[in-house]
Amino acid sequence: MTSPNPMLDRILAVLPEIASRADQAEQERKVPEENIRLLKQTGLHRAFQPRHYGGLEITLPEFAQCVVALAGACGGTAWAFSLLCTHSHQLAMFSKQLQDDVWGADPDATASSSIAPFGRTEEVDGGILFSGEMGWSSGCDHADWAIVGFNRFKDDGEKVYCFAVVPRKDYTIRDDWYAMGMRGSGSKTLLLDKVFVPEHRIQAAKDMMEGRSAGFGLYPDSQIFYTPYRPYFASGFAAISLGVAERMLEAFKEKTRNRVRAYTGAQVGMATPALMRLAESTHQVGAARAFLEKTWEDHRVHGAAKQYPTQATLTAWRTNQAYAVKMCIEAVDRLFSVAGASAWFDGNELQRLFRDSHMTGAHAYTDYDVCAQILGREIMGLEPDPTMI
Repeated sequence: MTSPNPMLDRILAVLPEIASRADQAEQERKVPEENIRLLKQTGLHRAFQPRHYGGLEITLPEFAQCVVALAGACGGTAWAFSLLCTHSHQLAMFSKQLQDDVWGADPDATASSSIAPFGRTEEVDGGILFSGEMGWSSGCDHADWAIVGFNRFKDDGEKVYCFAVVPRKDYTIRDDWYAMGMRGSGSKTLLLDKVFVPEHRIQAAKDMMEGRSAGFGLYPDSQIFYTPYRPYFASGFAAISLGVAERMLEAFKEKTRNRVRAYTGAQVGMATPALMRLAESTHQVGAARAFLEKTWEDHRVHGAAKQYPTQATLTAWRTNQAYAVKMCIEAVDRLFSVAGASAWFDGNELQRLFRDSHMTGAHAYTDYDVCAQILGREIMGLEPDPTMI
């Protein structure tokens, strides 16, 4: 029988080996080379690459299920590698010339990113000179290119949020990723000093959200590129949160089943409070999964029908994912708070899951305080607040 998600089958086969290196990823503060090699052998890095370059163009639900599974084995690996994958969808929105630059000589090439508009630029003939210290570039040690953000200004002074794509030879990596959560993601800082970026490697973010980018329409038969870049770029964050929470349920059961209280010998796993907490967290994580799967399927349907999402739909997609992350974090917290003192030791899986869970809600895209305001304004028919991206 043909599997409904053959990519997931390939990911599941390598999870035990990836899970065995979760502590190594934390200690090295980046994804181990062996994990990258294994995952590239599955072909997951080609998930959102155009078929023209040998990519797979799988659906968002298929991809997200792979990320969920991967996150249960190693959150840092899932965070970094999922972004290396989703950046290919973003690159497919750039010019054909840029895509040839990236994948023409190396179809396996991937890109990391640092897209907050912190870059400093100077307009020159044929492009820009880009400088900056671009932080939070997850998986950068394993990327061949980087997507970096900056603001460009029109003649009338209007500010235009843009992205530039630069090759690995044009920047250095500062090893400064010392973080509480997602330690294995290797989200280090890229250093650029007056790097020339030609015009064909530059794209306005707004155009990539509204179907006006240079690459829009290049692949008319595709079912994944008739869509804004951001929902695909951000899809991994909620998937990782779900994967971490689902693993927390299993790890809590494993570690609590035979746990006894040191001073009384009481069976913790059979106590009513532990059972009630596990039950509620199980319900909450199940609700988060159902909500996310419905949202991811809506992405797929829109892409297949070549129906561009409305502002209301985009708002729902983003805020649905942020709310699911909120539920997952709450479910993890409920269990970790009664996991006992030993759970706080470095190297304890429950502690790592707790830390990684909270990092999934710290990204600008999944900040629920921001998302609740965005959704509230949309519900009340108010114009979007430009201070809330």
